[in-house]
This record gives sequence, C-alpha cells and structure tokens, in this order.
Amino acid sequence: MDRLPVIYVRGYAGTTAGIDAQVDDPFYGFNRGSTHVRVDGDGDPSYYQFEGPMLRLMIDEKYQLLVNGDQGRYLAQAGEGELAKESIWVYRFYDQAATTFVAPPHENVIERIVHKAQHKVTSKGFNIETAAEGLYDLILLVRRKTGAEKVYVVAHSMGGLVARAMIQKTCLLDDTRTGTAVKRLPAKDIVAKFFTYGTPHGGITFQISALDWAEKAFGPAGADIFSPPKMYGYLVKDATFGDEPPDGSKWDPQKIEKGVFAGDDIFCLIGTDPTDYGLSRQVVGPKSDGLVQIEHAYVRGAHRAFVYKSHSGSYGEVNSEEGYQNLRRFLFGRWRVQIEFDGLPPAPGKDEEQWPVWQADMRLAIRGQSIVMSEQLAAHYCPIQLNDEIRRMADSPDHPVPLVSTFLLDPAKMQRQGPAGKPVPHGGRARYTMTLRVFALEEKNGVFDFSDHLEQVPAWSDSLIVDVGPNATGAGLQAWTAWKTDINGQLAKFDPITKGLATPTEQPASFALEGDDHVCRIALPTAARALPVFKPNAALKVRVRERAG
Repeated sequence: MDRLPVIYVRGYAGTTAGIDAQVDDPFYGFNRGSTHVRVDGDGDPSYYQFEGPMLRLMIDEKYQLLVNGDQGRYLAQAGEGELAKESIWVYRFYDQAATTFVAPPHENVIERIVHKAQHKVTSKGFNIETAAEGLYDLILLVRRKTGAEKVYVVAHSMGGLVARAMIQKTCLLDDTRTGTAVKRLPAKDIVAKFFTYGTPHGGITFQISALDWAEKAFGPAGADIFSPPKMYGYLVKDATFGDEPPDGSKWDPQKIEKGVFAGDDIFCLIGTDPTDYGLSRQVVGPKSDGLVQIEHAYVRGAHRAFVYKSHSGSYGEVNSEEGYQNLRRFLFGRWRVQIEFDGLPPAPGKDEEQWPVWQADMRLAIRGQSIVMSEQLAAHYCPIQLNDEIRRMADSPDHPVPLVSTFLLDPAKMQRQGPAGKPVPHGGRARYTMTLRVFALEEKNGVFDFSDHLEQVPAWSDSLIVDVGPNATGAGLQAWTAWKTDINGQLAKFDPITKGLATPTEQPASFALEGDDHVCRIALPTAARALPVFKPNAALKVRVRERAG
C-alpha cells in the first residue's frame, strides 16, 4: 500500500488548565507506550513493553518524525515536494487555546484567583469548527510539502469528531476567511484513510438523564459538542452550532454519506473495558470504554474491531498493541478480508415455535501476535446478537455486520522481515483463527428462565483456522481452511492446516469472483447447522479484496 503522511489528531483535553497541561507534550500523547498487558481478563497486570503507535510506525514502516524545533515553521519553510511522504505530523490544534504561549497578563490577587478558577471549569479559545478548518489547512500544507496526493488521518476520541467536522462540513463549504470565496477540496480527494480510537461517533450519553440535559444545556468546558442533538450543528453542511435536527428528522450522527467519504476507508477501534477509566464510568455505564458507549463508537458501514481496552490511560486504546496492530493493517494491509454469516434462516413466524435469544462470542487471533485482534464477548457487553442480525437489521446500513473485518499484510513484506540468514517461518504464510461460541438464552415475559440453563456452556463452539500465503506466481494469495474439530492433533504441528484433516487434502480453498471480491463459502460444522438459528444452509462467507488495485 502507499506510504502517505500520517496526521494524528488527539482527543478532548477538557478545561483550559487541561489544555495548558496537554500542550506541554510535544506529540499530544501519541508517543506514549505502555508496559502492562491484561491476560485472561482477570485484571492481573503482566509486563509487556509496547513502544507506542508513533515509534512503532517509525520502526515497522520506516516513517520519519519531522519536527526540527517547530513543526509548523519547518513545514512552512520546506520546499514544495521536498519532505518525505513517509512522515508523521501531529495536529496541535489546542496550542491556540493554551495560555502558556503568551506572556501572563498583569493581574491583582483577586483577578489571578478568578482566572485560575475559570481555567479549571472553562475552555475558552477552543471551537470544534475552527479546529476542523485548521485540520484542512494542515492537510493541504502537508500535501504540498511532501508531494503526496492524500494523507492518513488517525484520531483519538474527540479528534475523530474534529476530523468528521472537516469531512462532512468544512470540505463542503467555501473558504471565506480572506473575504473571497475559495472552493475547498472534498475530503475523499485529500484523505485516503481515516482511523479512530474510541471516538464518540454517536455522542456521549449517560445513565442519568439529568446529566444528558446538563451536557446539552451548559456544556461544561465545551462538553456540549458530545451531546448527540448538538452534533448536528457541526456535522451538517447548512447547520450552525446550536442547531438540532428538525422534529421528525431521521438524521443519524453515526452516518457519513457514501458520496462524502466511503465507509470502506474508515476503521473504528472500539474499547470495551470501562473498569480502567476514571469516574465517568460510573455514569456512562458498563457497556462502554469508560467514557464512550460501545454502540456509539463507530461509523455505520465502517470497519471495526472490539478490544478490551479503556478510553485512555495505562490500559488505553491508543497506547496498546491491539490498537496498533489494527491501525497498521488498516493503513498498509494489501488485502481486505471480511467474514460474515451466510444462508441464515428467517426468523420464525407468529404461528411457529419462537426462538430463544441467540448470542455469539467471537475472537480473532493472528499467529505470532501476543494480543487478540478483536473480540466480541457477552462478558464485555458486546456479543453478536444473532436474533437482531436476522430480524431487525435487514434494512440497516450495517447489514450484514461482518464477524471479522481485518487486513492482511503482503507476504512478500513478511518474508523480508524474516531473521537474517534464516528461512522465513511457515513459508511466509499467516494464520488467522476465528473462534465462535453460540449461546441460547431462554426468555419468558422479558425475564430470563434459568430452569434448564447451564452457565457458560455453549450450544456450539469451534474455531475456523485460515492459513494465507502467496500463490504459485507470488502475485496473489491462496488460502487453506479447516475447523478445529476436524484437526487431529496440535494446531502448531500442521502447516498448512489442511494437513491435520481426518481426510488429508492439499487443495486450497476455492474462491469465486464477485465484482472486486474473491469469495469463498465455508459450511458451518454439522453440529452448528443442527441449531435452529443456523439450519442446513448456514455458512461463513469470506470476502477478500485486493486493495492495491
């Protein structure tokens, strides 16, 4: 994939005091790593050294961090097309709202006390639409100085809303700041890919309705930008901040029109661990990363991954191996892979025996990685709701919801990264494993019936093992697939995985071409197809698309 400039956009700093503290960090926190990783979900910390997403891009993808004392001045003084495309830039939009870059005013004691108190409760100087305009200006400047046609935008939390305000509003409006209207470029022409960590794409709401009202009405420290109705003002071209959707409007803050920016070019990392965040987790609720609710943390139609990380902090999404691995593959993966259910039966009619509540847990792992790439678990309040997928989401832009949406790095790159003088492990093949566990919960009159229940015993569980490697020509891929229950022995002993089948076969999976996708249909095991929610025709549909054209 192309090496394009990366522009980082940080999240909400809070009050003026918080902004003043934030601008002291030269990279707004994207340089921070971590030294802990959770294991088995039991909360006990285990040492694991993660260098941080910025440093890892420099190591893995040979990116450059060009600062030279003042990033803005360095950019301005560079010649057209002079700087490397493989470069990292931090959008320091909070600098203009900080009070530490100007000489302190002459104040008496009372004025000093009042202003210090104001700095702890207000955030004067920050405006999300002004920040969106500044991001547009920075992108154009980076494009000119590097010669890159487009950039990658990587944002944390509120930074994703700044980027969306640019994509959905700023880019669609003429620039009139100089008194002469200048037509801006559409976002799809200047941004190649857009990645968000824990962004409240659907706003932030609380379990206590009075707090929702206070957020909307008062917006302490500018927090009203997270009120879902008020997001309308900065995400809609013809609206102004403070406007709300018209009565009866079906406006959805989590939707970006395809003609404005394609969902296939957006990836949303969703945190599912509220326990490691601050006091906000008490009022936001458990189905969140401690600040942003799981159901509000994505753009509809975008790629997504669920990771057991909190909104920020030592166990946060940005400074995590999980976040980085998803980011790297989204930006630089050569192939897009999606797996979805196929051939599911219709929901039972009124005169038929009704289903229980069907849920599925899913985990995606990659051989050689110390982390799980994505996991949707009932224990993390985000299982796959099979009843909803079948019954209510047929007309949704999120139907079907992929079980897996991930990206494959080029096997040729994997071979280059092998230890010097040693053969490339596994012949350059990558192994992806998707584990599924399906549960049935009986519900009567809105209450679960546990009379025949066996806790944590799935109705069916299995793991799909997929080996992916270069084909005979080296220009494409081939894949081998098998269900774990069909493998006789330890997985690590069989490579490709088909060598472990009870009836050995060396035939790779068969793919058919559907438009730009190579599609393979893998039947669910017999035990799964015996369940009423699946039935005999149920399968997994695997879609692979070449992203480099």
